[in-house]
Amino acid sequence: QVQLVESGGGSVQAGGSLKLSCAASGNIFSINDMAWYRQAPGKQRELVATITRAGSTTYADAVKGRFTISRDNAKNTVYLQMNSLKPEDTAVYYCNADIAEWGRVRRGYWGQGTQVTVSA
Repeated sequence: QVQLVESGGGSVQAGGSLKLSCAASGNIFSINDMAWYRQAPGKQRELVATITRAGSTTYADAVKGRFTISRDNAKNTVYLQMNSLKPEDTAVYYCNADIAEWGRVRRGYWGQGTQVTVSA
């Protein structure tokens, strides 16, 4: 059984920084792409950033230049460093990972979400 556990959310003033972490654990054979999504109240979940196993990254236009996604393959962990935060970054942030368990077909897994609140 695979679990993704996020941490690092909280409340911060505009212009501040937070770093989110998401650790995968369980019956893991390999992890391919990892990503961060977010969902603001009343809005659809949106993709924030992705990272391949080799370290190639993509970002949503809204966060380019402010957020940095990274990963530690040895720890099965993905990070999201968020700088110059804006009130519009307020959302629940979810990590997602493409994971193959031993003896099972690869599929996507979601974390439980962590709240990020940015005040003006």
